[in-house]
Amino acid sequence: MEENREYSVSEISFAIKRCVETTFSSVRVKGEIFGAKKADSGHWYLSLKDTNAVLSAVCWKGVALSLPVKIEDGLEVIATGKITTFAGRSSYQLVIEHLEPAGLGALLKLLEERKQQFFKEGLFDEAHKKPIPFLPDVIGVVTSPSGAVIRDIIHRVRDRFPSRIIVWPTLVQGQGAAQKIAAAIRGFNALPADGNIKKPDVLIVARGGGSLEDLWAFNEEEVIRAVYDSDIPVISAVGHETDTMLIDYVSDRRAPTPTGAAEFAVPVKTELASMLKMLGARQLNAISRYFALLRQNIEGLSRGIVNLNQIIGEYRQRFDDRLERLNNALKYYISNKTQALNGIGLKSYYLKNLIEKKKITLENLAARLNAVSIDQVLKRGFAWVTNRHFKTVYDATNAKKSGELNIRFVDGIVKTKVAEVRDARQFDLFDE
Repeated sequence: MEENREYSVSEISFAIKRCVETTFSSVRVKGEIFGAKKADSGHWYLSLKDTNAVLSAVCWKGVALSLPVKIEDGLEVIATGKITTFAGRSSYQLVIEHLEPAGLGALLKLLEERKQQFFKEGLFDEAHKKPIPFLPDVIGVVTSPSGAVIRDIIHRVRDRFPSRIIVWPTLVQGQGAAQKIAAAIRGFNALPADGNIKKPDVLIVARGGGSLEDLWAFNEEEVIRAVYDSDIPVISAVGHETDTMLIDYVSDRRAPTPTGAAEFAVPVKTELASMLKMLGARQLNAISRYFALLRQNIEGLSRGIVNLNQIIGEYRQRFDDRLERLNNALKYYISNKTQALNGIGLKSYYLKNLIEKKKITLENLAARLNAVSIDQVLKRGFAWVTNRHFKTVYDATNAKKSGELNIRFVDGIVKTKVAEVRDARQFDLFDE
């Protein structure tokens, strides 16, 4: 500028505006938010301060809706944007394009606030958690396509039980990472069950270790709600074992490391084979013991069954004994009578004739008795019908009541059951 030149107010204001906006077109400013106010239009007006100064700032509605942190007084942040002036008031301000917590303390404070918010909404309830499938056909992995994480997962899955792995590559830290991670989770869920790319049975969301700032994308609301809305069970494996992100609370299973996530996703094939072999052997042993017990029971029951041949033999022997004793008694009776008559000395014709008649009568009676003996009757084609207790059955009514009959023929016994009883008058037994 020329010395002592005269400028209008507008000229000097716009000159300053150009200088400021050119020099500070992109800056990062660290400070504490105070005096934050949301206008009806949705824009935010606030100030950033430190121990020595205050900087006015504005965040337009479209930017404010996508910020990873909530604008509130007392929060220490790093604001990225540009400095511009407002000529009408001879003031300048920071137009915020991005906002992030500054320092570990601020991050931890924000993390705890979000944790309590999601907890109250029920996003961490155990009732919403889904079981991890025992043996998935397809495993979906949301992670960076390069680096040790995806290699560790693939290697571990192949060692345990080779399954198909589909990787949805995405950023895992930095600006825009949360949106891409959430989009990957929702993208896997949107796959059709019968499409060319099979919908995974389980998802692994993984990232290696890092600082809280590096892992912050896994604490963002977009990611938390995408996991909560997922129909596919999700295993989280973010950072090291000591790192706990909000995604770990909402996931269906948390793994301490990406390798641990692979171990949760699939079993060990050799262990399954050994288990199946052991279960098969136990099943065979159980079946063998079961049939051995049945055989033992049957053998025990068989010892209590009556020997029918032995029972019939005893009755046959008793009958023969009775018949023999009867014949001997008759012979003894005739012999005694004969001796008595001979002793008397009656030699007359009349006595001889009487004795002869009695003898003939006795012989006839003996012959008739022999003719009606069981063996003789059975030889003529008759049968002896008894019930299961070998008591004689005399009519059809008792035969029906007995149900089970023993029919003795001359050459053996037939065991039978009564199927039907009919009136004898229905049949003409002598009809040739």
